[in-house]
Amino acid sequence: MSDNAGDRVNGEIQSFDDEMSAAAAELQKYKDLMESADTERSRLLLEKAEADDEKRKAEAELKTFMDNEEKLTDKFNIDLKEVQEEMKSLERVNQDLKRELDDLRKKLHFKRAESDSLQRKFKIQAKIPVKPVKFTRGLETDEGEERDDLVASVFTVTQRPSFLLKGGQALITFEEEKVAEQILRLAKCSVTCDKAKMDIKPYSLTLDPSVKFEIHVKVSKKTIKFRNAPPTLPEERMRDRLELSFSRASRGGGEVEKLEYDKNNGTGRVTFVNTGVAENLVLRGKFCVDTGSDMVVDVFPLYDYQLKKFQTYSGAPNRTVLLGGIQGLMDEEDLQDHLEIHFQKPSNYGGEVENIQYVPDGKELTAFFSEDDNKKDN
Repeated sequence: MSDNAGDRVNGEIQSFDDEMSAAAAELQKYKDLMESADTERSRLLLEKAEADDEKRKAEAELKTFMDNEEKLTDKFNIDLKEVQEEMKSLERVNQDLKRELDDLRKKLHFKRAESDSLQRKFKIQAKIPVKPVKFTRGLETDEGEERDDLVASVFTVTQRPSFLLKGGQALITFEEEKVAEQILRLAKCSVTCDKAKMDIKPYSLTLDPSVKFEIHVKVSKKTIKFRNAPPTLPEERMRDRLELSFSRASRGGGEVEKLEYDKNNGTGRVTFVNTGVAENLVLRGKFCVDTGSDMVVDVFPLYDYQLKKFQTYSGAPNRTVLLGGIQGLMDEEDLQDHLEIHFQKPSNYGGEVENIQYVPDGKELTAFFSEDDNKKDN
């Protein structure tokens, strides 16, 4: 029985030892789990810390990006506002320039119209009659030597003052200036024509500006111009052919000092050594050039024009009165006679009439005045 108790005790002890071993193993297991959990927790904490750092960096970058975006937006708005202001300024400048351009165009149009008017006013078209020229003296250079290669002449052109007399008007010139002054002081003149009477209004007369100038002309006795010489050969060969042809006395030429040729328009100049050759060629007007085949060119004298002593002047004839509002009550000559008789009478504040010219309706007449004594010449 003792043995059984001992065995039972031993069994219990063994069982306790087994339980202890199992508990120890279980405890070790839990310790291992705890260590593994701590390791995992440490790892997770470390990852969390790293994630927090990344988050903070991302937030910092995001804030930086947002700040930069805000700054860029502000800068863009400022730049946009500056550009808009500049565009408005440029638009104002553009409008000012357009207005200035319009003003300049108007001024240009006005100046052109004024220039055209002056050109029409001062344009002189006259055929100068052929007159024999008498040699007086040789033309001297600044060194005092006579020039034998030029023919010089001076023309004095004087434009006589004029007035365009229209229909229903008349010009009357008195012998005395005071008579014209008396007539001009009258508001109207009542002229009797047979049984009819008409009121005529006197006006003072202002003449258009006139001009006077000198034209100095020099004609070369050695140099001529030619044209209609197209470049049928290379330029140098063409120049040589021209010089050779103008050098031939058999063709009317002479020794050439210099030749100028422009292939673009087929013109040029030839200067001869001696005088007389140029004159003979100019009188002929044509010259035959050998370029492999005969080429006929036109020959002209070489002129040098200078305008000198240009003067403009204007004024009013003191003894002449313009009569307006004249009605065609009778024949032109009879009406003019009635006007002259009326204005000759001192009772009508008139006086001796030097000249009178009446223009009926539908006609026009230009009256010219001499420069020295303002006497009218129709």
